[in-house]
Formats: sequence, C-alpha cells, structure tokens
Amino acid sequence: MSYPYGGTQRRPAVTGRECMVSSAHPLATMAGFQTLLEGGNAIDAAVATASTLGATEIGLSGIGGVGWMHIYHAATDTHICLDYQGVSPRAATRELYENPEQMHSGLLATMVPGAAAGWCTVLDRFGTMDRASVFKYVIDICENGHPLTVHAAGIIGAYEQMLRRFPSSVDCFFHDGAPPQAGSLHRQPDLANTFRALAEDGADAFYCGEIGDRIVAFCEQNGGILTKQDLADLVVEWVDPIGISYRGFDVYGPPPPSSAIQWLQTLKILEGFDIAEMGHNSVDHLHVLLESERLALTDRLHYNVQPNAPVDALLSDAYCADRRALIDMKAASRVIGARYARTMDTGVLKPGDPALKESTTHFNVADAEGNFVSCTQSLGGFGCGVVVPGTGILLNDFMYWFDLDADSPNVVGPQKKNEMCLSPGMIMRDGKVFACIGTPGSHGIMETTPQFMSNMMDFGMSVQAAIEAPRVRPQESNRVIAEGRIAPDVIEGLESRGHLVQRFPDFSMAFGGAQGIMVDPDSGTLTGGADPRRDGYAAGW
Repeated sequence: MSYPYGGTQRRPAVTGRECMVSSAHPLATMAGFQTLLEGGNAIDAAVATASTLGATEIGLSGIGGVGWMHIYHAATDTHICLDYQGVSPRAATRELYENPEQMHSGLLATMVPGAAAGWCTVLDRFGTMDRASVFKYVIDICENGHPLTVHAAGIIGAYEQMLRRFPSSVDCFFHDGAPPQAGSLHRQPDLANTFRALAEDGADAFYCGEIGDRIVAFCEQNGGILTKQDLADLVVEWVDPIGISYRGFDVYGPPPPSSAIQWLQTLKILEGFDIAEMGHNSVDHLHVLLESERLALTDRLHYNVQPNAPVDALLSDAYCADRRALIDMKAASRVIGARYARTMDTGVLKPGDPALKESTTHFNVADAEGNFVSCTQSLGGFGCGVVVPGTGILLNDFMYWFDLDADSPNVVGPQKKNEMCLSPGMIMRDGKVFACIGTPGSHGIMETTPQFMSNMMDFGMSVQAAIEAPRVRPQESNRVIAEGRIAPDVIEGLESRGHLVQRFPDFSMAFGGAQGIMVDPDSGTLTGGADPRRDGYAAGW
C-alpha cells in the first residue's frame, strides 16, 4: 500500500531513486551529493557534508565541535550510533566557574572537540573512500572561498560583540574589520590547511600532532584549560540506539547522555491519544502534545544523566500510561524550564518513579546500497567565540551544557560527559528504514522532533510537509511559543486552558531547522525534506 502523503508545503519535495542528501546549506549538500556520484557511500558522503557544513553554515558546527551520528549500514545490517560529543577537560572543576557566562564564552567554555575523531572513526569503519577524496570539497571551499548566504552573514553579525573580544576571531570571520555582507566571498585558508593535515594523517594530526599543539599552546597563553593529555585521551564511542514502538513504526534515537529519551517518551505518551482524529494542530492536539512534552521534559531533567539512567522503565508502556493519566484535557500544567533547578516549586510537574514500574546542525544521507545516516553536530552558540590562530578552528562552548547547581546530576566536573541535546533520529517500518530525520535547536530539539515525526506517522505528511508545518514549544512555567501560522482560534483555545502563548514569526529559527529523508515503503524511492527556517537544501538522484 502506498503511503498517503498529506499536508501542504511551500517548497517542492525533492525526489530520487538512488541517493539523497539533505542538509542546512546548499554547498554542503552538494559536497555530499558529489561524493555519492563519485562512488562513495552514505558514510563517505556524510563526512563530506559534515565537514563542509562547518565551513559554510558559519558558527553552528565544525571541526572544533561535537556530534552524534546515527547509522544504518545495509551490508552488515548494523544499526548503531557514534558518540563524538567529547568530554570536559581534567581541570574543569566546579570551583573554577563563578557564573554561566564562563561556560558560554571564552576558552573556559570548551569541551574536548570530538568532531575530527568522529569523522575519521566512522570513515575507518564504514567508509569506502580515502580521506583526501572525502575532505577535498571542504578544502576547496576554505581555500578558494564561498559566497555567504543572507543567513550565514546574519549569524556572524549577530555574534559581533562576542567575536570582537578575540582578535583571532575577528581576523577569521570579519572582512576589513567589519562583519561580512551577504554575497561576499569568505575564505578560510588556515582551516583549509587544517583539513589537509587531517586528510593526510587522520585524527592523530588533530589530537597528537601540530594542530593539537597549537590549540594547547593558545589555551595555555590565554587562560584556557585544555591540555595535550585531554586531547590525546579523547575516545569516541559506538553505542546502540534506544527506541520505542509507535503505531506500527519503530522509532530510534541515541542513548543517554543524548537527550533523545525526551522526544521518544513524548511520542510514547502521545500514542495513547487518537491525535489524528483530533485534527492536525487543533486545540486538543496541541494541548496533549504540549502536556506530553512537559511530562517528558521533567523526567529527562532528573534521570537522563544519572549513571545507568532507567531508559527501559522511562519508555515502558506502563510508566508512560501512568504519566499520560496526569494530563488534564482542560488545564495546562507548569514546568520549571529546560534545565535542572534545585527548587521544585509547588504546582509544577514532578518526575515520576520509573524504577517502581519498569523507562545545532542536522543532515541526512541515503545511498543506493541502502545505507542511511542521520547526524546532528554542533559548536553551540557560535562556539565559545574563539578561533585558534593559524588553524581556522572555532572552538565549541559545550561546557555550557553542564549545570552549576551542585546537586544536579549534570553538574560541571572533570572528564565528564554532559547531557547533550543532539539526538539524530531514525524511523523503521517492517524492519526497513522509513525515515531519517532530525533538527538543531538547543533544548528545542527535544520538543520539535516529536512534532515532525508525528506529522509523518500520524498525519501521513511527506517529509517536506512535515518539516514545514507550524510548530509550538513549551517554555518555563505554562508559557508556550507558537509560530504565527497557528490559527488564531487555536491560540485562543490553548489560552482558555491555561497556556500562556507567545506568537512568533511564521517561520522561526526558534523552532529548529529540520532536515529529513523519507523512503516510500512500496517503491523504495527517496524524498528529501529541507527546512526553510534556515538554508536547508536537499538533492537527490
């Protein structure tokens, strides 16, 4: 039976028979697409796309960052995730940090970067091309330049104040001392040389060679805490995905400390409601969605980064039924917010006890061999704002994802992984990949992901329509943000139930920037979806 594609979309869906790439920048999509046309597989194309995104979607991901890659490898029937999110430096004690700003801007904000190790590791296991063939596109773009999109130039301009604190960052990103304009040619020759070294010597060039030496020396001279030992000891990990059944589909995401458990639990709670009968983005639909997300958010805050997090219990039918029973169809609940807080105010949702009852860029690649990659990687909020001179490497700010509350299970400390919003998804049906999809968006990843997944599984939308459909997100207390395309009478209905709704533009980056690929279950043809909220672009053959 053919899948009934519903929903409306502004962009035409991109279709293909053999292969598909969907990413947040046209040049990155084409780097992956060209890699496929030259004989590479989806894993080769994924690394070409990942590296090129860091050079084109400026400040959002890159070789100084972190990520999670979700892979289905057809020849070996392997379904697995690669965790390259990095760890905190040895010197990152709680006493070192006096305020959250130190964890967001400057060299104290930097986790050990995992991207270079992740890319090389996945190529070694599943790739078919040599590193020089995979990285040639990012090297060319960095060496010869690329014209900045309106979106990319706008992001650089938005972070001007932070970047001006660091002369090496001004040298790297500004043109003649000012933020660049859209359409201007942006060159990154130092970054080109960094990728040449990575292509020639692999991850050792970054973690044990001259690149690492430059990073460490710069940190030592400017108040940072990364050491040669921190870099040399980094290990990326292969881990099994976690998942749920949902209305005949099997839905998967990465395990903790990725936060995928929140959106998986949201879907499992939603499964108890006939939301298709309620109607897409009706008052009832959005109310139960928001309430389900608040319940899952509350559990994620308290359980996800604990040792041996009770994943099976949190996602079990029985526990999710108990959580579902807390939803009042006539009244909105309240939550603390997206981060751990010591004080649990009277009247806000509390975590359940699952032990007693059994619980920001994204891209996708598919190839003709049946391999699929769903990947989310990040630098954070334009990283920590610091470029290491002579390398072109913008360092991440993922120390920010630790908490300062001493009693939080996610409190900052040495050689720790923190709770990570990055959570690329994959949907299976009858043992075959149905879709790979995900989004950037900080904590919003966990609230927008179940929406576009449900759009496909519950409402029969194409991947493009599912991505474009207007979204809502719960915030602190009973506050909700909603895209402007949500009907006014629906907003009024939500407000009558106690949701405090703040309207946003029709298409807003506050709701992510999803990319996805869907497989027709009968013909096996591919449809690529790309988010108009950013520079999303899909290409297929």
